Amino acid sequence: MLEGDFASSYTAGDNSLVVPTDTMKNIVNLLAQTELGDEIERFGLALGRHFLRRYPQIAECTVTLSEKVWVRVEVDGTSHPHAFIGNSSSQPWACVTVNRTGSTVSSGIRDLLILKTTGSGFEGFPKCELTTLPETSDRIFSTTVSATWDYSPEPVSFAATREGAISAMLRVFANNYSPSVQATLHEMAQGALAAVSEISRIRIELPNKHYLLVNFAPFDRSNANEVFTPTDEPHGQIEAELAR
Repeated sequence: MLEGDFASSYTAGDNSLVVPTDTMKNIVNLLAQTELGDEIERFGLALGRHFLRRYPQIAECTVTLSEKVWVRVEVDGTSHPHAFIGNSSSQPWACVTVNRTGSTVSSGIRDLLILKTTGSGFEGFPKCELTTLPETSDRIFSTTVSATWDYSPEPVSFAATREGAISAMLRVFANNYSPSVQATLHEMAQGALAAVSEISRIRIELPNKHYLLVNFAPFDRSNANEVFTPTDEPHGQIEAELAR
């Protein structure tokens, strides 16, 4: 938030002192490449000082920052070099039906945010005159896992089977190269079925959580996979169900 000599922009329609939000966005992205480190406070100081140095009409700049903390995926007791879990609010889920002849139990997980910074691409898709998406063999892959599985037979420990299924899916996500979300979803489902014999059927939903490389070409600067911006557009919803 910028405070200072902006009265004429409100009272006289004078834009000569208004810093465009698009410019502010570019300042944030460009300074992120050189100033953003382990401490968001120092990045905030760098931003505030830049605005005061560049624009004399600004008397005060307040920068409010929030940080998403990513924790490395543990695979076989080792922290993975480029796969992360982005939240601690994922929810175990279950649906139990009991009738006069027996019972059925479905379990799963909701809202498990995961990301890998490399080991993913998307190539060989159909193109037409309206296609603008470039092919890539190296991209960020992020999604929120929602998975549901059915049991047959009922396991001795529901908690142990849940942990086994989730661990198997995360191992596949972290270790396997992903040519597409669809291919990774299929491999994650296969991993859960292989790891937990009591699971008879599994359905997985993986929406795209895009992180797009910021274009620094207009500023005569390269961006070698350093600064990305998150976006929900376009939204892709990838789903599949596998059974034994």
